[in-house]
Amino acid sequence: MTMPLLQSIDQCIEKALASGDLQPIQFQTQPVQARDVAFHVCWVPALSLKDRSTPAGFPGGPRDPDFNPFLPPDPILTVGKLGDYHHAILNKFPVCERHLVIPRVEFADQRSVLQYEDFLALSFILAEHQGLGFYNGGPEAGASQRHLHLQWLPDDPANASLLPFVQRLDQDLQQQPQQQRDWDFNHVFIYVPPSDEAQEYARELYQAYQLACKKLQLIPDENGLMPPMNMLIQNGWLLLVPRKQEHCDEIALNALSFAGMIYVRELEHIDLVKEKGVMQILAAVTE
Repeated sequence: MTMPLLQSIDQCIEKALASGDLQPIQFQTQPVQARDVAFHVCWVPALSLKDRSTPAGFPGGPRDPDFNPFLPPDPILTVGKLGDYHHAILNKFPVCERHLVIPRVEFADQRSVLQYEDFLALSFILAEHQGLGFYNGGPEAGASQRHLHLQWLPDDPANASLLPFVQRLDQDLQQQPQQQRDWDFNHVFIYVPPSDEAQEYARELYQAYQLACKKLQLIPDENGLMPPMNMLIQNGWLLLVPRKQEHCDEIALNALSFAGMIYVRELEHIDLVKEKGVMQILAAVTE
């Protein structure tokens, strides 16, 4: 990129909104308390109106194996390159302003083993602008595209965030797996000191990812693909959650669900979340 990232993003947003290529989703939010943390259940009316013509990539949208929006990416939505191996593009259906998708330039399956270069692309943003990086590892984890990609949301009080969930964890236990005592499903948190030097930060996060996979016994299958999982990274905290399915009843869950934001298709699904309980719903889709 030839200009600062946020400036490039904002210029791209302005053009994509004017052309109609960027279509921010509208939703209504209700807080739902889960033990000592407030989750937000977001009703997205457009989800219940989708049909086969809806492009994949919309949260909860259909998956067309022959459609790849990243090869090549839409030039109107493309912000630029992040290093040599990744693009930065606007999410066509952003859940917030400046919502980025970070796909590899060359095709790799979404469940491929993540590499140092994937963390480097994300670290180019995190090291300078912080925010939340996340990854939906396969359709069971909420991914709507097979082309390997990560995503990024900026810090904002209205956005999904890991920070409320790490208050009781220990930053002094660097590169050591930790768990929330009241999370009744497999997961690992690992803390590495954030760095404003992207290469250093990427190396630390890559090692944390490898350690978390080892701790959770997540290994590639005979095709070299990893089990379904969600990964989230914010302020030096990496969270890895193994997944077994995308839905609990009619509620689809992706990585943002583990950062306090659950998106639902119907208004009555908010009551379903309250009835079943957030932590019970999360546990139902995890290994």
